[in-house]
Amino acid sequence: MNISYSPQFLRSFTKLSLEVQNIYRTKEILFKSNPYHALLKTHKLKGANVWSFSVTYKIRVLFVINQSGSLFVNIGDHSIYRKDF
Repeated sequence: MNISYSPQFLRSFTKLSLEVQNIYRTKEILFKSNPYHALLKTHKLKGANVWSFSVTYKIRVLFVINQSGSLFVNIGDHSIYRKDF
């Protein structure tokens, strides 16, 4: 699966601890092989064409699915759900 990254995602990613960044990298590999793997807990958000998967218990990745693959919109704690897409 092809993944592209929004500027917001890249900014948020650099603010994460190195430990969480390394966990994310592992989850990204898993996402590329199967975006709906049970360990990712992938789910669609209500009222939007936006999906989410878990990196850790507190950290999530928001993404949209498009014709060329997936666009990772943001990464962070649950507060990212409150931002406009």
